[in-house]
Amino acid sequence: MVARALDALRASGLAPIVLVVGREAESVQAAALGADPPPPRVTVVRNDRWASGIASSLRAAVGVLEARSEVDALIVGLGDQPLVGPEAYRRLADAYDSGARLAVATYATVRANPVLIARDHWNEALGLEGDEGARVLMRHHPVVEVPCDGTGEPTDVDTEADLAALEAAWRSPTDSE
Repeated sequence: MVARALDALRASGLAPIVLVVGREAESVQAAALGADPPPPRVTVVRNDRWASGIASSLRAAVGVLEARSEVDALIVGLGDQPLVGPEAYRRLADAYDSGARLAVATYATVRANPVLIARDHWNEALGLEGDEGARVLMRHHPVVEVPCDGTGEPTDVDTEADLAALEAAWRSPTDSE
């Protein structure tokens, strides 16, 4: 599942890619990358505070990218949303190129991932705690909604039943992906 999500990021052509791993970090990294060392353009960061919520993973990614002055924004995708396609990431990058400082993908007008956060919001992101990430920033700042219909879907895999349904869809000969 994480490997498929990462494949979409790599196919987007955007770089660098930061893979934040937490629970079962070594096995997730091995399953996602299948190589040691990681492939070019992929930096792996271990988040030992993963149990405290998604904000800790966002802080880990920002922490790695802060030192890279050539990186002006980050696009957050989630490993448990493997059906988000590469075009969604490119559309958010295009929104940044058009002036967006915060941008969110929408599917049928509903906000979902990925989310773009420009560098000028990173200090605020570093102060986030708990199980909320970019949603907190979007409550306090203007947000550009980027239609991503037709680029994939933000199906979230949170339970064993969600995973079983996703695996069944992947095995189905009628799967359109």
